[in-house]
Amino acid sequence: MRIIFVRHGEPDYEHDCLTDNGKVQALSTAEKLKDETISAIYSSPLGRAKITASYTAKEQDVPVQVLDFMHEIDWGSKSGGMLEYDGHPWTLAYQLLTEEPGYIGSDDWKDHGYFKDNLCTDYYDKIASGFDELLEGYGLKREGKLYRCIKECNDTIAVFAHGGSGAFVLSHLFSLPLPFVLTSLPFGVCSITTVDMSVVNEDMILPRFECFNDMSHLGQVRKEGLRFGK
Repeated sequence: MRIIFVRHGEPDYEHDCLTDNGKVQALSTAEKLKDETISAIYSSPLGRAKITASYTAKEQDVPVQVLDFMHEIDWGSKSGGMLEYDGHPWTLAYQLLTEEPGYIGSDDWKDHGYFKDNLCTDYYDKIASGFDELLEGYGLKREGKLYRCIKECNDTIAVFAHGGSGAFVLSHLFSLPLPFVLTSLPFGVCSITTVDMSVVNEDMILPRFECFNDMSHLGQVRKEGLRFGK
């Protein structure tokens, strides 16, 4: 099985849609993916992701299915208290890993004061469990930090989402600490990331990147400075 992740095109956040440039990016992405045989297309429920997905859906003649759990993340205090840097996960990730480098490979990031009372940890758990449920429907069952193949599946699916919810999925999928993913694996608008979920040892699966943050198809419509955030 293969999973193609696509971040939405250049956004008009105020109206939750795409800019004119973002629409050109989405069209270029659909063209890039035209030779893929995509069996299912999924999208966040937000407009900017659904619109981006619609171009590939038209090219592939496959309907867009909405995954509510892939909604872009939010952040802030769960208890109403004050959080540093307003609880912004990307800023906190940089602060944490530069102040305490031991957290670069640590699974204990949720217990750190930067994240413990942060709403984003609730989003992480919701996205992780939702994505595991989706994969189980394709025959991939989460066991610890790996996946077990419980039925054969050779499908390629595409998931259109956001910088936040997409990063949370990659963190969970590869069992990488979220602060590391947010700082070291950022991805741009309409970037393509492909993950191979083939069995490598009996019936166990270790996810593998085929490509990450591919923006080569965007050419002149590629815009820098939109790597982080929603």
